[in-house]
Amino acid sequence: MTTMTIAENLTPSTAEREIELKASARRTHRRRTAWVWTGRVAVAVVVIGGWQWFTSAGWVDKFFYGQPSGIWDSLVHLFTQGTAFGTIWENLWITVQEAFLGFLLGTALGVVFGILLGSNRYLASVFGPYIKVVNSIPRIVLGSIFIVAFGLGVFPKVLLAAVLVFFVVFFNAFQGVREVDQNLIANVRVLGASPFQVARHVTIPSAMTWIIASLHTAFGFAIIGALVAEVLGAQHGIGLIISQAQGNFDPNTVFACMVIVAVVTLVAEYLITFLEKSLLKWRPPSRSEAQAI
Repeated sequence: MTTMTIAENLTPSTAEREIELKASARRTHRRRTAWVWTGRVAVAVVVIGGWQWFTSAGWVDKFFYGQPSGIWDSLVHLFTQGTAFGTIWENLWITVQEAFLGFLLGTALGVVFGILLGSNRYLASVFGPYIKVVNSIPRIVLGSIFIVAFGLGVFPKVLLAAVLVFFVVFFNAFQGVREVDQNLIANVRVLGASPFQVARHVTIPSAMTWIIASLHTAFGFAIIGALVAEVLGAQHGIGLIISQAQGNFDPNTVFACMVIVAVVTLVAEYLITFLEKSLLKWRPPSRSEAQAI
């Protein structure tokens, strides 16, 4: 009876303690989230407010640097009255389409070649110098070549975006394959696994963390590739609007287009993060991820 009484007295207190600990952890998390968002809002207020203040006071020339109120007016004008090249939605769709297709093409080629060369030292030795040579070519030169060769349509923009994405993904996939535990690969081969099975069940899953990590940077490069190609020559697109605004000495419209592109990139970043969490459920969260909001 005495033992049962002691156990009965301890059990409720232990449960209550666990509930209190969880509640405390939730309060700490909410408090930290509130402080983080407070800091973010404060930074935005200081930067945007200071920018507006300095330009209004004449300390910074708004003719060259624009000002937040002018950028807002340009955004309203773009979304209500459109541009000389059609509505802002049409131009945005073309740029997003070019960036997305270039992202898919560059990612696919980067993953394939990265895994292939990372798994085969002979191929890596043969093609390595050529990859380094192509990577050293300035992208704006490639963009000019693509425009001259393929015209002002969508295809050269997709190509330039794909080139920028390819090298980001390729080097990450290549290094990810090289980081796979060779003892694990040897053990799998001893068990009779074919090269395809080794790649499917060992190499690719092990390198997936590196590949997914590269996608966060890769989409930004895809947007850059599409915009640069549009600035070099296009019939539609956000890059063409930026090029026209630059020629008209209209920094507010340039910054307005940058805001639009930033929003698109943030949405893509959210989707890539969602994809990362879906594909890498098996991976225990890192310390930085555990502390993320």
